[in-house]
Amino acid sequence: MKAEQTIRVGLVGVTGYTGMELVRLLAGHPRMQLVQVTSRKEAGTRLDEHYPFTQGLPCGELVICEPDPTALAAGCDIVFLAIPHGAAMNMGAELVNKGCRVVDLSADYRLRDIPTYEAWYKVEHTQQAMLAEAVYGLPELYAADIAKARLVANPGCYPTASILGLYPALKAGLAQPDDIVIDAKSGTSGAGRGASVGTLFCEVSDTFRAYNLAAHRHTPEIEQEVSLVAGVPITLSFNPHLLPVNRGILATIYTRLANDSTTVEQVHAAYKEAYAPHSFVRVLPLGKLPELKNVRGTMFCDIGLVVDKRTKRLIIVSAIDNLCRGASGQAVACANLVAGLPLETGLRLAPMVP
Repeated sequence: MKAEQTIRVGLVGVTGYTGMELVRLLAGHPRMQLVQVTSRKEAGTRLDEHYPFTQGLPCGELVICEPDPTALAAGCDIVFLAIPHGAAMNMGAELVNKGCRVVDLSADYRLRDIPTYEAWYKVEHTQQAMLAEAVYGLPELYAADIAKARLVANPGCYPTASILGLYPALKAGLAQPDDIVIDAKSGTSGAGRGASVGTLFCEVSDTFRAYNLAAHRHTPEIEQEVSLVAGVPITLSFNPHLLPVNRGILATIYTRLANDSTTVEQVHAAYKEAYAPHSFVRVLPLGKLPELKNVRGTMFCDIGLVVDKRTKRLIIVSAIDNLCRGASGQAVACANLVAGLPLETGLRLAPMVP
């Protein structure tokens, strides 16, 4: 795209939390302009009626419409799909075939193996050719491929925290590829905006619980990507929990050291080297561990490292904002690369504190 050309953006599925976060981020983007927003349920209303925080912003005047791939392709350079798995599959393929670049926030194009997708998501995959073309949208691993992609599969939130946490250790052979346990906790926005008893205030406030143990759909996504990094098939244990907070993911990852004599200083040096070119990953000083408040509303992934000499384990702690780095912000970062912009454009965000 031309150096100062305005990039016209469409958003399919504006009413969920990821749609809301995309609106927030795109409202302040210096090069992208939100020109179409869609929702079947809210069609015919203005965006600022649905999201009062957009009042006084240019995007607030947009009228929400029914999703129409032909209209989206005609009016947009890039389209974000913030709709559930299954629904995004055919729409993403149709938009790409009409000449749009697409960033899909659903799971429909993340898993490269169709039987694995169908087994975990209980949906038939109808777009085999498009799946083969899709690029997994984790910039630290695939930036060059993302920049050339017509369709980007935006990673899940838990996988983002987990893969970034494990990547340097597996790439450098510091951790054994077996016996990996990921103990991860997410804020309630990770469950989506749909009303359900399990996410009511009184159900999540002042408590803490595990869910979907041994059955969470992000498991094969994590295994797929860390297996590619390690060069061997990896089966791991992924265990999610629900925190009584709005935003954030904190993952504590337990691995076994490949060499019992490896020191935490050596591990830390490997992580610093691996992420030196990547401004959105912060490897914390030794003795410091991540906290959700330090990444809230940002693109940062904070990583802390501990070597337990007694158990010969490398313990990795990673923290992200599930809505920004784990979903919408990462989608904008991928769109930046697709549009030929610097990755950080519009995303140099300070944490929402306190």
